[in-house]
Amino acid sequence: MRTDRTGPAKIATVEIVIPVFNEERSLPGCVRVLQKFLTEQFPFEWALTVVDNASTDRTLDVAGALAAEFEQVRVVHLDRKGRGLALRESWGASEADVVVYMDVDLSTGLDALLPLVAPLVNGHSDISIGSRLAPGARTVRGRKREFISRCYNQIIRLTHGARFSDAQCGFKAARTEVIRPLLGHIRDEAWFFDTELLLLAEHNGLRVHEVPVDWVEDADSRVDVAATARDDLRGLIRVAHAKASGQARVAALPRRPEPRAEHPDVVLGRREGGLSWQLLSFAVVGALSTAATLAMYALFRLWWPVLLANLVALIITTLFNTEANRRFTFAARESTSGRVHFQGLVVFGLYYLFTSAALLILHGFVPDPSRALELSVLLGSSVIGTAGRFLLLRGWVFADSQGKDR
Repeated sequence: MRTDRTGPAKIATVEIVIPVFNEERSLPGCVRVLQKFLTEQFPFEWALTVVDNASTDRTLDVAGALAAEFEQVRVVHLDRKGRGLALRESWGASEADVVVYMDVDLSTGLDALLPLVAPLVNGHSDISIGSRLAPGARTVRGRKREFISRCYNQIIRLTHGARFSDAQCGFKAARTEVIRPLLGHIRDEAWFFDTELLLLAEHNGLRVHEVPVDWVEDADSRVDVAATARDDLRGLIRVAHAKASGQARVAALPRRPEPRAEHPDVVLGRREGGLSWQLLSFAVVGALSTAATLAMYALFRLWWPVLLANLVALIITTLFNTEANRRFTFAARESTSGRVHFQGLVVFGLYYLFTSAALLILHGFVPDPSRALELSVLLGSSVIGTAGRFLLLRGWVFADSQGKDR
């Protein structure tokens, strides 16, 4: 890796990867803009790698011509499609200190590149991501895509306890020595690759740095947002299972020391109150969840039968309930979130069976009960089931955190 810049020896090398599929028109402009920016404004030694994902047009020929024109541009050809596959192959083979990924449309402003890379060069962070949702970001995109993106990232935070705000922005970087052990544990080879990478990184104690970016949606984007969202939801379930089973642990990764609280009574920003605190917090969370369940059940009963309405209402509130109890009631760590939600679903299953049995018994004795009577029976069974949930959460799901408190 060499640059045209003169001056003192560079302290780090950076390889920027651009995956492409049928981008013969967009690629020349992208490479020329990026090459000019890196030569004139980027302070580290750099190389630019174009990864062709089995293109069926002239993308590979165009990339080869650009590599012949610019010394620091190289081309890698893959016989299969997949952005995740392109990043796994190129990042895994890189000899640079830092690897970067960005989309060929350059939707993200290049002024964010140095803030993206700098925390990795100085060792402050392990992975750095551009965020369109972080404070200070400026984004131009359609309402539908904005809504789907915000919902998806909120689901990640609720189900996995993630702290990053934007999983899918095509602007990421990582320290190569840290990212390489992770690559073998990432199963997805398409669009979920980014999310899986970040979830595994946080689960293994790596530090993720976010950079607010300026981002303009590419009007020629060929991403099927709906299909991608469905695949992402399936991926979230798979990663949660991997966390629960221990398969998401990467032994070869360097470990950062756990931070210590300055005061022994301070845990996650609040004072520990033992069982009394847990009962109070659980009661508040449970009351809010029960009210939400009843409201949604009453709404869903306008269209659906009794058991389906109860099931959907409980699934929605259980995600919020388990995450709230993890954070506030039992003070479990973020790294336990996948296991917690997996076990929480088991508890939910028992809770659902109990409340549904109560409704079925009611309909067995009263053929056509009033809606008020239905809600009363559901409320009573919910109160009893909630007490059982507390015992299971405290004695099983969050047993590890209880052992630490005693």
